[in-house]
Amino acid sequence: MMTETIPIFPLKLVAFPGEQLNLHIFEPRYRQLVADIDQRDGRFGISVYMDRLMPLGAEVQLKEISKVYDDGRMDIKTIVNRVYEMIRFENPYLDRLYAGGEVILFENDFQVSNSAHAEFIFYLKEFFRLVDYQVELLPEVVNTFSFAHKIGLTLEEEYELLKLRRESDRTIYLIKHLLKVIPVLREVEKAKEKIKLNGHFKNLDPLEF
Repeated sequence: MMTETIPIFPLKLVAFPGEQLNLHIFEPRYRQLVADIDQRDGRFGISVYMDRLMPLGAEVQLKEISKVYDDGRMDIKTIVNRVYEMIRFENPYLDRLYAGGEVILFENDFQVSNSAHAEFIFYLKEFFRLVDYQVELLPEVVNTFSFAHKIGLTLEEEYELLKLRRESDRTIYLIKHLLKVIPVLREVEKAKEKIKLNGHFKNLDPLEF
């Protein structure tokens, strides 16, 4: 199994393949990291940090240094490529201020049956309808990572999603999640309608005893 060593940027977030990720860089060690990768291939890793540094993370590609401030801080634009598992962590890495890690990179798997994908899109549309979030869902381009940050997953649940290698398994995972939250949202919607009716005259059917 092939491994390689890349600079590591631990963050309290899960980065998903395909995601456009904008970061504000202010610590000297990560300013050095960006300067180094900008002179090379632009790749680094974002490793998930929860209560500790987790083994899974994502390879990120630097797309643009959007702004450099007078004090050295910077805004950068990146795109997330692939998930990795880190098998060795060095902090600091060699003579640099930042950390590095030896990682195994996994190829993205987006193969899923048409029926499972259609079911996922159906529940995803219903979720966004209930939260009144306007978005165009194109089934041919949407995958399980596309809206994973927008459907109410906790950080721990997002990490569980990242652990699943196959799109078919991720689809099942997210369908189960949506089937839990959609009934709750429907009850909230009913409650909102009842609140709107308060103060209005009501037509009540007479009761027969």
